[in-house]
Amino acid sequence: MSQTVTDSLPAKFLKFTAHGTFPPTLASSTITLPELDRQQAGHLRHFYNLASQLDGEWAHMGALVPAQGWLDSYRYQLATMAYAAGAAHYHCLPVLRGLFQELLLKLIHKMLRKEVWEYWYLTSQSGKLVDPDITELRRPWTDPIVRENIMYSGHLLLMVTLYAMLFDDDKFGQDDALTFHWDPVFWGMGPEKISYTTSSLQQTFLNQMEQNGCAGVCCEPNWIFVPCNQFPIIGMRYNDVRKGTKVVDGVIAKYAEALQDRGVIHGDGLFAQWYAVKQAFTVPAHSISCTAWAATFMNSWNHDVPKMYPAQSLGFITRVDQDRINVNTADVAFTLRRLVREENCDVNDLAVLARARDIASASPLPAGPLPPFPPAIFGYVVRWVSEIASFVRRGRTVDGNWTQVEPLTGNAAIGYARLNVPNGQRRMWDAPWTKADVQGRAWVDGVGLGTGVDFLRGGWDDGVGGMVLTMRTWHGGDVSVNPVVKGLEKGLYGIYIGGHLSETKAVEKPGDEVLMEVVVGAKEVDVVLKRAN
Repeated sequence: MSQTVTDSLPAKFLKFTAHGTFPPTLASSTITLPELDRQQAGHLRHFYNLASQLDGEWAHMGALVPAQGWLDSYRYQLATMAYAAGAAHYHCLPVLRGLFQELLLKLIHKMLRKEVWEYWYLTSQSGKLVDPDITELRRPWTDPIVRENIMYSGHLLLMVTLYAMLFDDDKFGQDDALTFHWDPVFWGMGPEKISYTTSSLQQTFLNQMEQNGCAGVCCEPNWIFVPCNQFPIIGMRYNDVRKGTKVVDGVIAKYAEALQDRGVIHGDGLFAQWYAVKQAFTVPAHSISCTAWAATFMNSWNHDVPKMYPAQSLGFITRVDQDRINVNTADVAFTLRRLVREENCDVNDLAVLARARDIASASPLPAGPLPPFPPAIFGYVVRWVSEIASFVRRGRTVDGNWTQVEPLTGNAAIGYARLNVPNGQRRMWDAPWTKADVQGRAWVDGVGLGTGVDFLRGGWDDGVGGMVLTMRTWHGGDVSVNPVVKGLEKGLYGIYIGGHLSETKAVEKPGDEVLMEVVVGAKEVDVVLKRAN
């Protein structure tokens, strides 16, 4: 495992020299930085594999409705992967900027593909399900941003502002940065090009918020969902930090008031399934889906969300033994809530749970007005508890055992839950990275998930007083990688690989970079870059 730098390298890669300042070995026990486990690293690799498919290919992402009309559509999968990757970078692997920047760009590229947003042309016509008072269909339009459809545009806004915050890169603020090409082959009046920037995307959201009395922006025509409006709110926060503005503060004040005025938060703690704008009424919760989905991200700005968790989760989440929590189906959960309310039963009593299942089986909930497709309940709940409560990892149910899930949960939501940390969204809201944070941090480039290497650590470690990278190949073979450390302060640095001092390097001026060659195999290898005192 020879680690050398040759004289043929560019001048900015200053030659390593032997030095006696550093001890010859560094015990791995001195590393205190937590590392990702195999499952967490595997989720990041899965995100990369899905996002790296050729344009037009969507293997393993097929949704219950091929026309992208349901809750496991491409847009939700891609957005959740982006939020998971962003959380992993912010909370766990902050120096791996190059790796995560590549991954976020791939996910945003996929999000702009026509297959993701072209459903809106038909959906924009509205229909009796979402607007029972309609007498004829509306004239459709192609622009997926300009009106309604916050279930797409809100996610896109958060994805591009998250990217800007994490990497100090305003590329999506440039003209034509967000371009939608509408070009059906055999019908239509010819190709259309629709362009937005981060700023115009946000302004479109703000305009519609005002038009709807600050209660939110519609997803489907006429329906406002609480979850989908959380994402553009977080996006505005990140935009404010970069621009030195406070737009989101005014939006939140009006939005919180509008939620109360319209009765969106019901007396039982659950969020309404949706609010119908024209009819001015809310539909009670069908399940825990909207509440769990909304609360996960509302926790970023609303510090009352954790206080609501006990009442909201009652009956939907039960502890069946010390190491296991069940996510109950809606009919069982509502039965449990009734038994607690009427008989003061213990919701975690296994006999009560069995009784609730028997009652629910004999008298299932009446069918609601939605199509007969299940929402991604397991995925919503695992994200929720990863943010606010204890963590659940287990997904169709048999006596509470989830054995099958849809693509949103399997591809993205479980990964998000595993990579998130308690109050992860709130911590990112409270302390988003500023330009100074990003520009002042040394970081690693030249590595990525396309090499077959998983990165388990990537940050500064107080225990060793330096930067730590921990790597392992997922396939067990050997791979040579070339991490490049940029943004280092002046000084002398020792390079430890596998606990042994490999070389030392003097960083003499800004722009000097440390290039390493590391052979990574099935066994974890720690690379430590330590500055001399």
